[in-house]
Amino acid sequence: MDTATAIASERRELAAMLESLTPAQWDAPTLCAGWRVREVAAHMSMGFRVSLPRQVLELVKARGDINRMTDRRARQDAATLSTAELVGAIRDNAHHPWKPPVGGIAAALGHDVVHGLDISVALGLGRRVPEDRVRLLLEQVTPRTLKFFGAELDGVELRADDLDWSFGAGAPLTGAAQDLLLVAYGRKLPPGHLRGAARDAHVSRS
Repeated sequence: MDTATAIASERRELAAMLESLTPAQWDAPTLCAGWRVREVAAHMSMGFRVSLPRQVLELVKARGDINRMTDRRARQDAATLSTAELVGAIRDNAHHPWKPPVGGIAAALGHDVVHGLDISVALGLGRRVPEDRVRLLLEQVTPRTLKFFGAELDGVELRADDLDWSFGAGAPLTGAAQDLLLVAYGRKLPPGHLRGAARDAHVSRS
C-alpha cells in the first residue's frame, strides 16, 4: 500500500470511528493536553477547511507561534462546527493532498494516525492501526523527530512486543508498536499500555 492510499484509508476509518461516538465521548479529554475529541477533530481537518493564506495570517497574529495558532483555531472551530461537519470534513477529504510544513507525505500519515490514537487510546476504544501504516511511521523515527515532538527518550530503548522493531539503547520501554509510536510523538499514555524500567516517565497520572 502506498502512503497516499494509506492516508485515505486512515481518514475514512477515523471518520467512521468519530461518527460512532456519543456526545459525552466528543467532550471527553484526549492525549493532547487541553483538547477534547472535538478540538482534535477540528485540528485534524483544519488543513482541509482553512486556506494556506488564512493560516499564514493567523500565524502572524499569533506572532509566529504555530502551537498558539493551532490551539486557538482548534478551539474556535470546535465551538462553531457540529460533530457531523467535523466528521464530514475528514471523510470528504480522504484524498486531500495536505501535508504538514515539514516531513512530507509520511508526516501527513503520521498526523492522522497519531491524532486518531490520541482519541482512541484516551477513550479506551481498542482500535488497532493496520500494521503497514505503523511500520511506515516507525521507520521515520529518528533522534531529530524525537526532539521535534519533545519526546525525552535519552537512555531508553523502545521495544515493540507485537512486531520486530526497537529504537534507542538503555532502559527498556516495551509495548505495542502503536503505543510506542505515541511515545515517540511525545505522548504520555494511560496506565496499562507500557512496561519496563522506563515506564513511569511516560505514563499519564491524570
